[in-house]
Amino acid sequence: MSSPVPRATDEAIATARAAAQAISDKKGEDVMLLDLSHLLVVTDVFLIASGTSTRHVKTLAEDAEVALRELDRKPIRREGTDYGEWVLLDYGDVVLHVFDKETREYYDLERLWADAPRIAFEPTSTAIES
Repeated sequence: MSSPVPRATDEAIATARAAAQAISDKKGEDVMLLDLSHLLVVTDVFLIASGTSTRHVKTLAEDAEVALRELDRKPIRREGTDYGEWVLLDYGDVVLHVFDKETREYYDLERLWADAPRIAFEPTSTAIES
């Protein structure tokens, strides 16, 4: 049986991919995009990613926010920036969850939303190789 065809809006997918790229550029780990549009009425896409420390988590969230600001997107809500174990940036149609590894394993959003189709994301290399 194939998984449902993603129904998230093109804008939500583009926004999530831009944030995912910013996170990947700063060595964010296990970046995943989930299409929740057929499961929730409040958002289209969850971006889930991990950082290696609380400082790294904060940096990943900050860089994603800067990247989305360039697309004229500003978060409606921001949580967890003080502690850096789980930073949530809510853009309405896209919600970013950036975790430290232990917190991500504990909450296991991937298992909770296992029915959500994954949205393809392949990071592009922005580093110059010599």
